[in-house]
Amino acid sequence: MLFLKLGGSLITDKTRDNTPRMEVLQRLAHEIRTFLDDRHPEPLLIGHGSGSFGHAAAKKYGTRTGVHSADDWRGFAEVSVVAARLNRIVADALFDAGVPVVSVLPSASTGCADGRIVRFDLRLIETALAHHLTPLVMGDVALDSIRGGTIVSTEEVFAYLADHMPVSRILLAGETAGVYRSMDQPDILPVITPTTWQEVQHGIGASRGADVTGGMAGKVRDMLALASAHPGMPIRIFSGLIEGSLTRALNNESIGTLLHSDEK
Repeated sequence: MLFLKLGGSLITDKTRDNTPRMEVLQRLAHEIRTFLDDRHPEPLLIGHGSGSFGHAAAKKYGTRTGVHSADDWRGFAEVSVVAARLNRIVADALFDAGVPVVSVLPSASTGCADGRIVRFDLRLIETALAHHLTPLVMGDVALDSIRGGTIVSTEEVFAYLADHMPVSRILLAGETAGVYRSMDQPDILPVITPTTWQEVQHGIGASRGADVTGGMAGKVRDMLALASAHPGMPIRIFSGLIEGSLTRALNNESIGTLLHSDEK
């Protein structure tokens, strides 16, 4: 199956709190609907980032690192509410475009231990896929046996699901055209592997706007670890801002930056 993430930097304005990019989101939803209408053999699971919704609140309260005090738990609730608010916006846009989405909230299905997902109830996802529906996951809060509570990113959800479901490829649609070599050398790296990552990682910058899950560097690092755990599973990072780019990626065309293990 195919995993697609709509990045928070793509579907929200990360420099303005709680601000969706509705025109972008609606166009992406129609590109997804067209892909599904073509009856591709790969079932699709969609995820989305929190962008200017969840990240701002999570940074304010430090939710990622743990939830212990009364203020921490109030912050946990705030992050949960604003993340779910964006999920509703994304789900509505997809459904209005004709994509039969079913939201699967990590806050209701995930258990963590010291920031790592150790449990995820897959039943809703499996049932949705069996009936030709499209599961929609997201970055969200989660209970944690060590930290009390934490944040799980969409990439971390994907990584857990990839260990328990047959995934053919992963697409990460964001704001940038791929992974830039550095801020001083804004050319796109066409391919990154764990070996070449050692050479380029110091030049890759952080995210624009609030981001509590590591920005671009953290994303590449985590996705390379996932690619290494699943040799032969390509992961592609590309921009969804250009009309038709998501369609190209869904149709397995070469676009953006390709991540794969050293052993393909």
